[in-house]
Amino acid sequence: MIWSLLGAIAAAVCFGTASVLQALAARAAPASTGVDPRLLVRLVRRLPFLLGTGLDLLGFAAELAALRSLPLFVVQAMVAGNLAVTAVVAARVLHFRLAVREWAAVAAVCIGLALLGLAAGHENPAAVSLTFRMALLGCVVVIAVVGAAAGRLRGAIRSAVLGLIAGLGFGLVAIGARVLVSLSPLDLLRDPATYVVAGGGLVAFLFFATALQRGSVTTTTAAMVVAETVVPALVGVLLLGDGTRHGYAWSAVLGFVIAVGGTLALARFGEPATETDKVRPSSASFQ
Repeated sequence: MIWSLLGAIAAAVCFGTASVLQALAARAAPASTGVDPRLLVRLVRRLPFLLGTGLDLLGFAAELAALRSLPLFVVQAMVAGNLAVTAVVAARVLHFRLAVREWAAVAAVCIGLALLGLAAGHENPAAVSLTFRMALLGCVVVIAVVGAAAGRLRGAIRSAVLGLIAGLGFGLVAIGARVLVSLSPLDLLRDPATYVVAGGGLVAFLFFATALQRGSVTTTTAAMVVAETVVPALVGVLLLGDGTRHGYAWSAVLGFVIAVGGTLALARFGEPATETDKVRPSSASFQ
């Protein structure tokens, strides 16, 4: 289980670093109206995006390994904590100082994750029916359709909705990975959960990149964090039998609340400032 916890932490480090690289590429790409799948094609031509995507793949491999033996609420909170990594990395790369409240939020994330690690019990891949797996695949289709429609909205509501849908997509990726029973190539091809992971990730990636390119970073990231942590946690506890070590439920609840709260406080670090943005002496503008 120690290796699984380290895997979840490694995933957060990879995702946090990748977001800095990918967001720089997303802001530099030409904007378009609505949700445009060609955005991903334009982004893959940019080196920072490719490097970030490579880190994302490493992070996903680490996350998948962690989900094989840890509850969803633990892994998702740790993965969402990647914003603490983003804040520290961006401060180092962009040469600005984090404010006291931001260091406090980073510390809160670390404390929350430590409490979650203390409470984490060992879990096996969840055994669910084919109907459940097909329902997950149907959810991917639904959020894809809703997200395409949401791309036509205006203002802050678009950022919030696209962020929420991206978070649900990432949440479906985690749930799909949690119910993968076998990782052999033939079993993966036959398992609908494989396509939940692939489809959910692609949909979430597209909507999050779209929201970052033209919307409020804080609104988008906050909505995404809530969706990708709370929803999978509830599914894990209520439907997949996730639990804690005996007598440590308090630590899991407290750790989850503190970690997610600290992450939300760092929501503006979902994307770094462009060269034309003004940077305050005490902190950077990520809007």
